[in-house]
Amino acid sequence: MAATTPTATAGQAIEEVETDLLLDAVYRLRGFDFRDYARGSLRRRIQNRLRAEKVHTITGLLDKIIHDASCMDRFVDGLSVNVSSMFRDPGFFRALRAQALPVLRTWPYIRIWLAGCAMGEEVYSVAIALEEEGLVRRCRIYATDINETLLERAREGIYPLGLMQRCTQNYIQAGGSRSFSEYYTAAYNNAIFRPALREQIVFAKHNLVTDGPFNEFHLILCRNVMIYFNQRLQDRVHHVLYESLANFGMLGLGAKETLSFTPLEGKYEALDAPHRLYRRVI
Repeated sequence: MAATTPTATAGQAIEEVETDLLLDAVYRLRGFDFRDYARGSLRRRIQNRLRAEKVHTITGLLDKIIHDASCMDRFVDGLSVNVSSMFRDPGFFRALRAQALPVLRTWPYIRIWLAGCAMGEEVYSVAIALEEEGLVRRCRIYATDINETLLERAREGIYPLGLMQRCTQNYIQAGGSRSFSEYYTAAYNNAIFRPALREQIVFAKHNLVTDGPFNEFHLILCRNVMIYFNQRLQDRVHHVLYESLANFGMLGLGAKETLSFTPLEGKYEALDAPHRLYRRVI
C-alpha cells in the first residue's frame, strides 16, 4: 500500500476546510444544516454538484451558490435525500400490515408521521395500505421533508407512468389486495394518484436536524434517512422520534438502520426486528 504523501494530506485538509465553509454558508443563508451529514455521502454529492455546475473547486462552488440563488436551490436539492419508490422494501410493508396496523386499529383516531418523505412515494404506499385495511378515514398522516420542492411534488402525487410496472410488482409483494392501477389515472405518460388518497395527508416542512417534536404519534416511519447522518445527528434524531411517540407507539426504520447500540435501545421492543419495526415500551 502506497504511503499517504504530504501533498495528498494537505489537499484533503483543504477540501475539509472548503466543505466546512460551504455547509456553513448554506446553513447561514438558507437555514439548511447539512453539517452533521455523513461525510462520505456528502463528498459524493458535492462532487456531483461540481460537475453539474461546471466548476472545478469547492471554493468555486461556494462563490457561485452565494451569488446565484438558483445555484443554491440546485445545491440544496442535490443534497436532500430524494430517492424512493412505491412500496420500497415490500417485506417491510408486509410486516407493517401484520404487526403495526392491527395495533393501530385499537386506537379511535390515529396519527402517523412519515419523516423525510421526499417526493411522497412512501406516503402514498402507506395511504394505500391503510385504505385496504379500512383505517385511512381514522388517520391523519403528516408527511414532512426539509425540501419544499420535493414536498410540492409529493402534494401533486404525479409520477412517471413507466415506473408503475415496478411499483405494481412491489405492491403485490407487499401484500396488496386489489389491482394497483385502481389507485391512479394514466394521463400524458404520467400516473396521477387519486385525490382521495391525499385527503388525510398533511404535507409540511420539518427539518430533523434542527426542529423538535410537533405532535404525538402512534406510528412514525423514518426510513432510509439516518443512513446519511453522522452518529451525533443520528442520536439527536432518535431522541426527536422517541419524544414524538405515544406510549406503545411504533417506529419503522430503514433496512440499514437500527436501534441497536443507540442510547434509546432499551426503551423499545422489536415487533419485527429483521424489518426494523419497533414499539416504544417505556
